[in-house]
Amino acid sequence: MAVVKARSPVIAFVALFLASVDGYACSRRDAVSSVDMVNHADAIVRAAAVEYVKPPRRFFPVWTDGEPDTTVRFEVLEIIRGPMPSLLILPGYLSDWDDFNDHVPPYRFVRPNGRHGSCYANTYREGGQFLLILKKKPSGDFTLNWYGLGPVNEQLHSIDDPWLLWVREQSKKRNMPIW
Repeated sequence: MAVVKARSPVIAFVALFLASVDGYACSRRDAVSSVDMVNHADAIVRAAAVEYVKPPRRFFPVWTDGEPDTTVRFEVLEIIRGPMPSLLILPGYLSDWDDFNDHVPPYRFVRPNGRHGSCYANTYREGGQFLLILKKKPSGDFTLNWYGLGPVNEQLHSIDDPWLLWVREQSKKRNMPIW
């Protein structure tokens, strides 16, 4: 049996590090529950992705596994649960392509863009409408990165999108008084 020695401990360390980086995908301990997600949201809005507030530094954005360092301005078109300002700025990337969820509403899984890397979809079609299910951070800012692998920012086909209709109805149930 031949023994191969690494020429440098640095090369061995880099190889070990790279092998571990791609080894684990995002996962949850429990199943995604659309009911739970909607019930625990601090705000829910239908919004359009308008433009970059903080654009990528390069012509081609460098996609991240964490929260993007670019920010997108959204115009709030409808407040389902609030309060909410008319403009919302969130980390994300803009694109020229659609990224609709390929499951049947009520969704129990994030759209394709969020199924790798960070557990969250972070790319938005410029001009596209999205249903944003938000949570407040201690700073008072809103975040979408609070319900891993959940459909917190799904692209909508229309104002009659079945996902939007379901979330509206579910949100009303949460706000009904319990006798």
